[in-house]
Amino acid sequence: MDRVPKYVFFTKGAGRDKERLASFEAALRNAGIEKFNLVSVSSIFPPKCKIIPAKKGLEMLSPGQIVFCVMARTESNEPNRLIASSIGLAVPTDRSDMYGYLSEHHGYGQKEKIVSDYAEDLAATMLATTLNVEFNPDHAWNEREQLYKASGKIFKTSSITQTAEGDKDGLWTTTIAAAVFVL
Repeated sequence: MDRVPKYVFFTKGAGRDKERLASFEAALRNAGIEKFNLVSVSSIFPPKCKIIPAKKGLEMLSPGQIVFCVMARTESNEPNRLIASSIGLAVPTDRSDMYGYLSEHHGYGQKEKIVSDYAEDLAATMLATTLNVEFNPDHAWNEREQLYKASGKIFKTSSITQTAEGDKDGLWTTTIAAAVFVL
């Protein structure tokens, strides 16, 4: 049985509740993936995997189905605490048999752009090291991004990020970002 995902979609959500678990459920609902049995997997973006819109991916799945995903999850009940969850993506130029990388980042006190760039950078750096792209890890992300793409080995990088500020009255606040696979 072929268990290599053929499709992936990206989604994100935030939720609040007095209960930690219910806050997570609310974030899953906000992301549209609450009705699945989610199984977290490591961060490999399969060869030939096609990125599709979330709406199309959700239509391909059934309630109760076991669904594999890479998920970032951050939660807090600290009033006004900024939280963020992000998934980064790096796709190789040769998608026929080479895999890419997904990364998860769980952040506190960081704005969306910083978290997004961090997750994208992490995925791209993992792919670059696999492809033997030489780079200076001390250079800023925007410099390395140009180097990675100029190498001709990395085709695309991106990220999806959800941020939220902790509830002022101390309710649990949860953010999630997910890459959801469809077999």
